[in-house]
Amino acid sequence: MLNVFNTLTRQKEPFKPLTPGVVKMYVCGPTVYNYIHIGNARSAIAFDTIRRYFEYSGYHVYYVSNFTDVDDKLIKRAAEDHTTVPEVADRFIKAFMEDTAAVNIEPATAHPRASENIPEIISFVQELIDKGYAYESEGDVYYRTRKFKNYGQLSDQRIDDLEVGASQHTADEETNRKEDPIDFALWKAAKPGEISWDSPWGKGRPGWHIECSVMSTKYLGDTFDIHGGGQDLEFPHHENEIAQSEAKTGQKFANYWLHNGFVTVGDDNEKMSKSLGNFVTVHDIIKKIDPQILRFFMATTQYRRPIQYMQGNLDEAANNLSKLQNAYRNLNFRLSDAEAGTDTDVMAQLQSLKGDFVTAMDDDFNVQNGITAVYELAKLANVYAAQTAVQADTVTALRDALTQLAGVFGVTFEVPSNELADADIQALIDDREAARQAKDFAKADQIRDDLKAQGVILEDTPQGVRFRKE
Repeated sequence: MLNVFNTLTRQKEPFKPLTPGVVKMYVCGPTVYNYIHIGNARSAIAFDTIRRYFEYSGYHVYYVSNFTDVDDKLIKRAAEDHTTVPEVADRFIKAFMEDTAAVNIEPATAHPRASENIPEIISFVQELIDKGYAYESEGDVYYRTRKFKNYGQLSDQRIDDLEVGASQHTADEETNRKEDPIDFALWKAAKPGEISWDSPWGKGRPGWHIECSVMSTKYLGDTFDIHGGGQDLEFPHHENEIAQSEAKTGQKFANYWLHNGFVTVGDDNEKMSKSLGNFVTVHDIIKKIDPQILRFFMATTQYRRPIQYMQGNLDEAANNLSKLQNAYRNLNFRLSDAEAGTDTDVMAQLQSLKGDFVTAMDDDFNVQNGITAVYELAKLANVYAAQTAVQADTVTALRDALTQLAGVFGVTFEVPSNELADADIQALIDDREAARQAKDFAKADQIRDDLKAQGVILEDTPQGVRFRKE
């Protein structure tokens, strides 16, 4: 049975979806005022990997991830670029979709935008006012935090200890508009020239926290299975979501809360963030390295653990990914001469490794033990592919299993084309073989190097010469 670590209870719990065979999951998306950095990508990759494991396990996943497209940061960026907030949002949403596709993140079932849900947000806020959980002040609307009795449960904090921190993060003029410094904004009155919408409280725009409450319940219902996001969102963002949502609906908001660890940089393991200026964007890094390497590097660290971003770790990921790719090529190559039949001993080993994979992943998505089972599968594949005679059913089963298990980590394998062996390439390969038979190794090496210069890589195997184009 799958067990997940629930931040709300701070323990592992058996995962029991509200609807058998269905997972409803909401993951906080980016504020789209810039390209995403790899700290943002870590969350997207971690939850995409979790989603893929649910799908591998037979679940149908409804996956919702929002775009915050109305925010102080977008307003500032629009002013700097002499453009509008919607144009900034459109630009960076497009970049987000391109960059996440490059690292093989599946699109969400829905990617709602805050600006597309203003009527629902206004209605949600009005209902909180009607219930006494919120109040208007000079065009702003604030949530009465102390009125929600379980506030602080998710982040394991006492509400009386939060007042100092709240006042430190709030401008004096805003504090003066609040009944209590710890109250947070549901709706913000617009300043001159800012993007705004009409509301019962005057022109304004939504606060950051309210949009996720509105969009998650709109698409997934008042109660859903999993709410995810980075550790930095536990407080105040997710804490506020719970308070807003449960005050409005009277129902439990999300049954399981999952939070991924940070990406750190440097020897002192400093958290990567835009505010610290120590970030690397996915947009830039995938111009320098294979996007699959970045994906594999992040997907093979358990989601709750921090990731240290450094070249050595990327190099290790590239090496391990190459081993899986080579194993896949070895299996594909042997299909051409495989005999009919099944090797029962190898199939038994395969089933055992698949069981090891599931056992690991069922333990709160322990991808580090899970990928170890995949490495063992690659070794088994290589040993079997090197045998003089192989059986087609077994080669196919090994290849399919490698594709499925590696696919949970977002790995895709290139399918070799039979058209690689055109007449010219084959003639050169034949010449090289003749030179090797005549012990003219200099000529053989020259042919190999010439082919490599043209993007054709030769691989000598016990079953003959294999080639691929780069």
